[in-house]
Amino acid sequence: MAGKIVGTAKLIPLAKLLATARVLMLAWQHWHKLEPGERRRVITLVRVSGGRRGKLTPGERDELAGLIAKADPRLFAGLVAQRFSPVRLPGRVVRGRRH
Repeated sequence: MAGKIVGTAKLIPLAKLLATARVLMLAWQHWHKLEPGERRRVITLVRVSGGRRGKLTPGERDELAGLIAKADPRLFAGLVAQRFSPVRLPGRVVRGRRH
C-alpha cells in the first residue's frame, strides 16, 4: 500500500498535496470537537443511513444534525475559504454573524 501512496503522490504537484494536508488538518480539528462517543455515533448514523436521510428515524436525524452542528461546519468552511483566498476575508465571512 505504501508504494501505491508514493506513486500517487508523485502525480500530484506539491502545492496541491500541501493544500490537501491543510484541509485535512482543519477537518481533523473540527472532528475532534466531538467526544469519542459522539464521533462513534456519527459514524454509526452515517452507516445506517447509507447516505440517505430517509433511512433514519426523525429522532436519529435530529441527533445527527445536532452532532454535526457541534463540529461547527460553518466555521470549517469559512476557515477553508480563508486559507485559499488570495485576499483577507472579513471575520463575518469566515466565522459567520453569530461570532
